Order: sequence, then structure tokens, then C-alpha cells
Amino acid sequence: MDLKGKVAVVTGGGRDIGRAVCVKLAKEGAKVVVNYFDSEADGDKTKAAIEAVGGEAITVYGDVTKQKDIDNMVAKTKEAFGDKVDILVNVAGGLFARKTVEEIDEKFYDLVMNVNFKGTVFVTQAFKPLMGKGSSIVNFASQAGRDGGGAGSSLYASSKGAIMTLTRSWAKELGPQGIRINSVCPGMIATKFHDDFTKDEIRVKVAAGTPLRREGKAGEVADLVAYLASDEASFITGNNVDINGGLAFS
Repeated sequence: MDLKGKVAVVTGGGRDIGRAVCVKLAKEGAKVVVNYFDSEADGDKTKAAIEAVGGEAITVYGDVTKQKDIDNMVAKTKEAFGDKVDILVNVAGGLFARKTVEEIDEKFYDLVMNVNFKGTVFVTQAFKPLMGKGSSIVNFASQAGRDGGGAGSSLYASSKGAIMTLTRSWAKELGPQGIRINSVCPGMIATKFHDDFTKDEIRVKVAAGTPLRREGKAGEVADLVAYLASDEASFITGNNVDINGGLAFS
């Protein structure tokens, strides 16, 4: 996959899968805009990892639920790398907490749906004018978007299902303009996400029930993203691609 000369924007690039995606795209030759939110130090670590493999990157703080932050991301991207973006990867998202039907309130609803779905919508809208024929968008859905997720993750699963539908819809809209859009649907990947929200015994059980008998790695998801972003995937659009070790099939 040759991404030399391409510019990539990755939201949620400060850690875990987002960082792995940034580094993989850089390894393949892309210049990378690393968006972070929680920690400037995390963004700097991703930038250092990119530079360690010979890549070029900038870091940009941004809350993907705030239009002014999104607009600043666009401005910083243009300032650093010009008016053309070839790859957009919408990684930013989160579960935040596991809550039952009775425990969900309006504040929690807004948090989950805004970060996971609203952010994907408006970041894509903002960067789309910089994307032309041959460019690619990769969204992050989840296996939870297919099967409803684990206990207490109903809003997370619903937001990821919305991303899957959005991906299909926008593939029809953007295809005639030469822009491809796909999403990836990770299963159990060994990241801080599951360190924080999934009990060890559940992780062991899920891994044991997976045909490959293990959790996935962030780098494996990044490899899939890089393929979907590359010209090698030039006839693939509107797909929600599973990466779960065979645990579930679309």
C-alpha cells in the first residue's frame, strides 16, 4: 500500500487503535494529522511514534462534538499540509459507562450519541470539501452495532449501528464524486477500552469462543484501515467490514 504524497486526518489518534492507525498510515507514506482530546501528552506520543518510523505529523486538539474545534482542525490541516485531504479516519468514540435502561439519563444519552455519531457526521462534513476523486473515508463502527453489544452498552451499540447505516447512505451520495466510504467493525480488541469496561472473565470467555482463540490487536485493525484507505481498495465502498477473529459474521 503506497500512500506517499497523501494527507490523512485521524480523529481520536492519541492512543490505542487511533495511534496504531496513525502510525500505520505514516509507515505507508502518508502525512498525518493526529487529533487528540483527553491528553496532549498522548497526542505527542503518537507524533513521536510516527516520527520514529520516518513519518511526518502534526497534532491538533479537538472535541469532535464542537463545531469550532472541528473548524480549527480543518484550519490547522490546511496550514500544515495544504487544501487537499486524501484520507479521513473517524476513530474518536467511546462507551463511557455501562448503564441499564433504568440508569440512562439525557446527559449520558447526549454524551454517547454526540461523541460517537454526531462527531463522525460533522467531522466528515467539514473535511469533505478538501476531499476529491480517489479519496477515502473510514469510519469506526463495532461488532456491537451488529449484535447489540454486551450488557449496559445499548446506546454505544445503537450509535455504532447508526454509523453503519450512515456509511451505506453516504457511499451512495459520495460515490459519484469519486469518494469512497467504509467502516470497520472491530470485535474484542486488546485496548484500554476493554481494560476499563469489560471484566477479565468476560474477556477470557469471549476470546475462548472466538475461532482464532484470542483477542485482536490494535495493529491488526490499523492494517485493515490502511487497506480500505488505499488505492488497492478502489472498488470497495459502502461496506461495514468485520474484524473479530471469526466471532461473528455479517
